[in-house]
Amino acid sequence: MLITRRERFNAAHRLYRKDWSDEKNMEVFGKCSNPNWHGHNYILYVTVKGDVGPETGFVINLKVLSQIIRTKIIEKIDHKNLNLEVDFMKDKIVSTENIAIAIWEEIEQDILSNGAELHCVKVVETENNFVEYFGN
Repeated sequence: MLITRRERFNAAHRLYRKDWSDEKNMEVFGKCSNPNWHGHNYILYVTVKGDVGPETGFVINLKVLSQIIRTKIIEKIDHKNLNLEVDFMKDKIVSTENIAIAIWEEIEQDILSNGAELHCVKVVETENNFVEYFGN
């Protein structure tokens, strides 16, 4: 059984490598490398899987799942600069792919400790672009 929780957050970021010149960053990352940052209204989908518990009828209590996502992710990234203010994005290229991987790494253990298994982290950056990460 799969169950998905949706959350939203707004954040700014810049795609760049510190070891490259502004020209090289612009060549590779385009306008997403704007030194003055740019932002998105992201949508996050966290899908967990497991057996339906006979006592509760749940794979995981949705209130618990929501609390994990809110405390471990949303409170840290909503209305933040992902490059400068988010501990789990430190020293990473802040691509949507890396955001999804970092979110997975932040919440996987908490979900496991609540009797479910993380199945997918989906991050929607724009109406045309999203990534889905299914772990290693």
